[in-house]
Amino acid sequence: MKPSLHSPHRQLIELRMEHADLDALIDRCAIDAAPDELTLRRLKKRRLVMRDALQRLERELHPQEPA
Repeated sequence: MKPSLHSPHRQLIELRMEHADLDALIDRCAIDAAPDELTLRRLKKRRLVMRDALQRLERELHPQEPA
């Protein structure tokens, strides 16, 4: 079965890739001798929002079974 371009599994993969790209970008900005603090703060906030979206989607795809 071929996954749809808009399937939750596809969205999860794309979010993970974008999150990894943001991590790399933040690391590169932080290494800079004079990082733009505002840009760095915005990137970190965007990464947190994306992490929350990732966690929400993962919970929908793999719900915890009650104990």
